[in-house]
This record gives sequence, C-alpha cells and structure tokens, in this order.
Amino acid sequence: MAFTLSDEHRAIRDAVREFGEEEIAPVAREHDEEGKYPYELIEQAARYDLVAPNIPEEYGGPGMDTLSSSIVTEELWRADPGIGSAIGSRGFGSNMILEFGDEWMKSEWLTRITGGESACASAISEPAHGSNVAGMETRAQQDGEEYVINGNKTWITNGTVADVAVVMAKTDMEAGKRGITAFLVPTDTEGVTAEKIDNKLGIRASDLAELILDDVHVPEENVIGEVNEGFYQLMNFFSSGRVSVAAQAVGAAQGALDAALEYAGEREQFGRKIGEFQAIEHKLAEMATSVEAARSLTYRAASEVTDGDQRTAMKFASMAKLFASEHAVEVADESIQVHGGAGYVTDHPAERYYRDARITKIYEGTSEIQKNIIADQLR
Repeated sequence: MAFTLSDEHRAIRDAVREFGEEEIAPVAREHDEEGKYPYELIEQAARYDLVAPNIPEEYGGPGMDTLSSSIVTEELWRADPGIGSAIGSRGFGSNMILEFGDEWMKSEWLTRITGGESACASAISEPAHGSNVAGMETRAQQDGEEYVINGNKTWITNGTVADVAVVMAKTDMEAGKRGITAFLVPTDTEGVTAEKIDNKLGIRASDLAELILDDVHVPEENVIGEVNEGFYQLMNFFSSGRVSVAAQAVGAAQGALDAALEYAGEREQFGRKIGEFQAIEHKLAEMATSVEAARSLTYRAASEVTDGDQRTAMKFASMAKLFASEHAVEVADESIQVHGGAGYVTDHPAERYYRDARITKIYEGTSEIQKNIIADQLR
C-alpha cells in the first residue's frame, strides 16, 4: 500500500517544518539544558492549530485525522523531541473527554486546551503498575453524590502544568480491569499534589511528575463515560496513542539523520569530507532507509486507525510503534558515530536526539508489550 501525501498533508508538513526550523530549533539546546518548559512556544503553536490537532473545530481545534496529526507530531519531534513532546502532549487525555465526556466537559476544557490556555494530563501509571493497568491500586469510593479518590500516579506527563487530569481509579477493587472508572479531576482540587520528576535522561523540556491523590472529592458528574467502563474506554485510544509515539520516533530519527548528513558534509579528514568515505556513506544510506521504512509503516498505521477495523489498527499501530522506536534509537546511535567525538558533547544535537529517542521504546507500552500484542493479532 502506497502512501502519497495529499496536497493538504504536504501543506501541513511544510507549515509545521517551517515552524520547527524557525522557532523551535534555535532554542532547543537551551530548553534541554535548563529543563525549561516552552510556554511561549506553546502559545505560538496554538495559533497555528498545532496543539491537540485532532480536536474538532466546534471545540477550537482543526479536526485533523490520524495521519495529519502524525505528520504534525513527526515534524515537531524532528525540530526537537523535548519541545515537540511538550507541545504535542498538551492534550494528553483529551481524547477520553472528547469521546466519552459530557458536553459540559468538552465545552469547558477542550477549547482551553486547543487555545493553549490549559494542559491536560492522563493519570494511569502507578509506582507498582505500569504495563499492568488492571492492577492499579488507586481507589475511588462513592460517598453520597461524590467520589473520594486516593492513590499515587507516576510518570504523569504534564503533571505539574496541567489544569485538569483524566484520572483512572478502581471503583470496584475486586473486579480487576472491569472495575476501573475514568474521572475528570481539576488539578486545583483539594488533595491533589504534583511532585516534579526532574532527573530525566531525555525530553527534558517536557513536564513529568508524580500525582498524589489524598481524599480528593469530585462530584458524580465528573465520571467520564460509564462507571466501571474506564479500562474499555481507554482501549479505544491505545492504537492512536501508539501511532503518535511511532511518529515521534520517526521525527527523532529524521532529526538525527539530518544532523549526521550536515556534519558529514562539513567535517574533513585526510583532505576529504567524511561524507565521501564509503564507510560513512553506507551508514547514512542505512539510516535513511530505516527512517523511510519507519515513516511508511507509521503512515500505514495512521490510515488503519482512521479507516480500518479495530483489530487491524491495533496490529499495525503496535508494529509501527515497535519498528519506529527501535530504529530511531539505532539511527540516533549511528548519528553519534558519524560525528565521532563531537557527537558525544552538547555542542551538536546528535547526543540530544540519542537521549530523546530512547523514551519511545518505553511509553505507550514497551517494545516487549508491542511484540505480545502483534503476536496475539497474528493468531
């Protein structure tokens, strides 16, 4: 299946690429070294409809399909994965609100997210439960017309900058995945505490935190969808989430390749540009092939999420996430090798792409989990 981009898709790609080259790339190193959250760039990105691009026009977004959103993600990460992550994750969890939330939730929160005013967090993982979502221990007990939530969530993107969080909690502690419910929790609710996680290997411009929920009271109307249906609601978004991570990986790999190509065209040894030596040529050829293969598989997966059945979409999303993330790390590693010693210091972006690409093999399901999913879909 061939994926020739339409004129609209190319226009989106070109516009985001220009934004990335002119606004993101010049300040990428500064944000990485200082762990600086890019508020000013988020405001600019919102004006270009790059924040939560999947949200429909009625709530302030451009209503892009999965392929268009993937192109946006890819180009943001190509410019810089850390800033790209910060911009791209502003609407993390908003899909749950859009698909299952009441109208008041959508009108109140989605427009604020697309406008760049607010960020959303998705609170799923816990200190003892990452891949095993069904094992979560956060509890929501009903008390009259309220629910009282207690528990700890960790590795929460936007944890300290979000104004609202989609919190997954057990409403039936004995029912496993059949007892999980999604709640809309404004982060200024009494009992919600966010503790920033600073010591990250990469994507340092993005925000990561632990959320502590201590007797957090939310009204019944803050249940998103149906009680005890949260896990099954969440399953609807795994495929699109994994395609997004695949697009992140493609962007990081392309950025690493760009850096290697530029350096190989400038660096001289033995009286020649190092890009003229066959050993380097072969590296660049293999890197470019890996990037293009990962891009094609990612675009195929994005199309399946939009137009295919759920089982096929799940398979291709996991394939794309697995392949793109694994190869992004390999391409970034080779970029450092092309740079030699220069690639090991922060004077060049190669080491940053190497650090940033590594996370794509972990979140939204590790590579090992993706292999399990793919194998299941082959039966």
